[in-house]
Amino acid sequence: MSERIVLAYSGGLDTSVAIGWIAEATGAEVVAVAVDVGQGGEDLEVIRQRALDCGAVEAYVADARDEFAEEYCMPALKANAMYHDKYPLVSALSRPVIVKHLVKAAQEFGAGTVAHGCTGKGNDQVRFEVGIVSLAPDLKCIAPVRDLALTRDKAIDYAERNALPIATTKKNPFSIDQNVWGRAVETGFLEDIWNAPTKDVYDYTDDPAFPPVPDEVIIAFERGVPVAIDGQAVTPLQAIEEMNRRAGAQGIGRIDIVEDRLVGIKSREIYEAPGAVALVEAHRELENVTLEREQARYKRRLGQEWTELVYDGMWSSPLKKSLDAFIEDTQRYVNGEIRMLLHGGKPVVTGRRSETGLYDFNLATYDEGDTFDQSAARGFIEIYGLAAKQAAAREARLA
Repeated sequence: MSERIVLAYSGGLDTSVAIGWIAEATGAEVVAVAVDVGQGGEDLEVIRQRALDCGAVEAYVADARDEFAEEYCMPALKANAMYHDKYPLVSALSRPVIVKHLVKAAQEFGAGTVAHGCTGKGNDQVRFEVGIVSLAPDLKCIAPVRDLALTRDKAIDYAERNALPIATTKKNPFSIDQNVWGRAVETGFLEDIWNAPTKDVYDYTDDPAFPPVPDEVIIAFERGVPVAIDGQAVTPLQAIEEMNRRAGAQGIGRIDIVEDRLVGIKSREIYEAPGAVALVEAHRELENVTLEREQARYKRRLGQEWTELVYDGMWSSPLKKSLDAFIEDTQRYVNGEIRMLLHGGKPVVTGRRSETGLYDFNLATYDEGDTFDQSAARGFIEIYGLAAKQAAAREARLA
């Protein structure tokens, strides 16, 4: 049997071009691997057939929607993961589960090399290659599109010369990556950062300037994971899908950002993540009710570290695994319900309740039933401010 190379296949321009290039340049047989992470659009069987039509000898298709939601999106939700405080790691989260299936396919089909269609400018090349060697150190990685330095126009020309059945054309220049957690759009006229996004950029969200009537939703959580919406039990995947539908209808989750890529380039990206944005807002507010103050402060710092590690392709790193353990421990008491009003592009929390929360009405109230001993405040303030008082006195003495 000829040497085999497993290719991460999306059905788009770059990976369709990669099948032909690999076969021509190496003489190896290409096994295409398509992973369903809730991206929607074309049926995976259609993509599978396209891979075969482009020259692949085998096409491996994996339904990883529940796996992605439970094992990748939920950890991100528990971490309140937002890169640059805005981006909920739409693409970064999907790469590790795709890598997992690439490695599985390589082992199943006897391939010693894994290929991907990433360019040399993006983050995904790092996420794929570091992820692959983290799971299977003996596997080699190649990136035909990057190593050929193909521009988008050259890739389109190659596809047209070879009659490859791809959807991307010169009239549709956007590069789009999507999954159930969100959608990422780049290239084309968006590369001029003065240009505003046009309506055709968006798909997951409706225009927030013309919203329907406000939509009130109650989300129930157990240990940081959404388990019911408006009293109906849901799986993580169902929770994301339902919030994508309802928050998306209100135009929630549109993100226009110039972000710092791992390779050092600033890149303009448009994201849509209605479900992710709404769920993170709800989860963060429930943590405000249930986490102890110092624990919450520390978690915010480590959550940012977790986010940057995942963005940088370090899903399987020892530090990321250690942070996973800490974050998971913080979720023990993150139970309860959050009521939100979805309207006009914003998810607004209007109610909270939790049997495991730390909010004590009798301590917080200023009315009848106040159990807080206000006489303790004076001594507390004196001790709390003692170091600052001493430092101020020194400044005055030495001035």
